Amino acid sequence: IGILRIAELLPGFLFGLVGGAWVDRLRRKPVMIATDLGRALLIVTIPLAAFLGWLGLGQLYIIAALVSVLSVFFDVAYQSFLPSLVKNDELVEANSKLSAAMSVAEASAFSAAGWLIQLLTAPVAMLVDALTFIASAGLVARIKEPDLQTTPNSVAARPSITSEVVEGLHAVWRQPILRGMVVADLALNLAFGLFGTVFLLYVNQEVGFDPGILGMIFAVGGVSSFLGAMIAGRLPRFGIGTVMVASLLLAAIGQSFVPLATTANAVGLLLLVGQQIVADSALTVYDINQVSLRQAIAPAHVLGRINASVRVTEIGAVLLGTVVAGYIGETVGLRETLWAGVGLSLLAAVTLALSPVRAVRRIPETAVEVPA
Repeated sequence: IGILRIAELLPGFLFGLVGGAWVDRLRRKPVMIATDLGRALLIVTIPLAAFLGWLGLGQLYIIAALVSVLSVFFDVAYQSFLPSLVKNDELVEANSKLSAAMSVAEASAFSAAGWLIQLLTAPVAMLVDALTFIASAGLVARIKEPDLQTTPNSVAARPSITSEVVEGLHAVWRQPILRGMVVADLALNLAFGLFGTVFLLYVNQEVGFDPGILGMIFAVGGVSSFLGAMIAGRLPRFGIGTVMVASLLLAAIGQSFVPLATTANAVGLLLLVGQQIVADSALTVYDINQVSLRQAIAPAHVLGRINASVRVTEIGAVLLGTVVAGYIGETVGLRETLWAGVGLSLLAAVTLALSPVRAVRRIPETAVEVPA
């Protein structure tokens, strides 16, 4: 599982910065459609190979790697596309509604996936997954986009990809608020790498919950994420920086419920459900506010590269956490690895509290210039 996660994460880490530079050169909507269709085509090869008896781990590694590259392009394009559709003071509300929609999908998808895998096998679940990407491409195609982007420069007039990538990294590091969020995200995503690698192994193999029950438990996370998305737009009145710090603290507390569960009984069930309720809702509030703040303060011409720089940083941290989790999980134990993830989540909250982000009261109306 650790190797499969690395195959999923490493290509996005390697090509993410280049992806950001290209997204800033291209129209974002066609990029989203193309990557959706590409991911559908790649994923559908998994059930096809399984039905023909050809499926092996090698194919899963390759598909995971290619889907990772396309997902980075989609995510960067999506986060850079939204500010062209709404005003800065509408970003939190817009991201809240998008997150709420994704939470509804999570609630239904996790519960459906658990039973699809248990009753009809994993390849059937992957076939359904491929169809959802096709549906996504069709829905994105229907978005009416304003023609806000300037005509691209000629190829000869463009700076090199390398210089554009450097400009994006420079923009992140020289902006104190962006830098504070990135440093906190490093610790948070290291925690995700540790936690995500061993979580399913721990609750299934050590605690003893079956896939169908786990799917229902994870569906609770979709509901709590939906509730988090619904209240996220109202919380910035307390100060967006304060809300972000408090959200990370709550997320760490929620994550601690998982290693406290030791048996597949009522107590274990309550602890895992509690983790889904507390951590998922808190992380949803954090994500909505940090993405909205980043979109608002980043200059439009470099937003794709800034989003890509943040994304690559996050992937790199998860990748490192995954490698460490593979070692600690086998040599020390799965439960101990989960506790290490909880500790890193707490570190992320402390780091954010000590950064300039803590003092931010509201979303700025215009982009903040990056110091030279």
